[in-house]
Amino acid sequence: MISIWLIPGIILIVLITATLKKVPAYEVFVEGSKEGIQIAISLLPFLLGMMVSIAIFQASGAMGAILQLFEPVTRAVGFPEEILPLAFIRPISGTAALSMTTELIRTYGPDSFIGQLASVMQGSTDTTLYIITIYFGAVGIKKMGDALKVGLLADLVGIIASIVVVVILFS
Repeated sequence: MISIWLIPGIILIVLITATLKKVPAYEVFVEGSKEGIQIAISLLPFLLGMMVSIAIFQASGAMGAILQLFEPVTRAVGFPEEILPLAFIRPISGTAALSMTTELIRTYGPDSFIGQLASVMQGSTDTTLYIITIYFGAVGIKKMGDALKVGLLADLVGIIASIVVVVILFS
């Protein structure tokens, strides 16, 4: 019952507060909508550039070459090599990562080690390159090196933590 009334309740609280403070709520809403559309339009070039880059990265075979480089390491530590593409693509594209996760779960099952690891990894990491490209580009930040390093480090920690958590909880 709470979830049904939560959003209408928040809207009602905002409208009551605006009325009490004598703020023209509809006009402010329309102005905010105009600004939102302008921001969305300014994000389009960055979004398009990111999508083209991802497509080129995957189509060029660069992803396959990187995966082959890491194959001996993953085999040595017992990391399932089926998950490796997800670990690499997750910081780049959330949609591609979700597609890979769906395929892994469909192939190996949701209760398999690979299915559980893919699910936890999907929730433990973020689309770092996408976020940096879109949001930093939208506000005009040119130097993003430290943010990129920290974001990718956080993704690495998320990947390692997801492996540890799945091994501890589900093995």
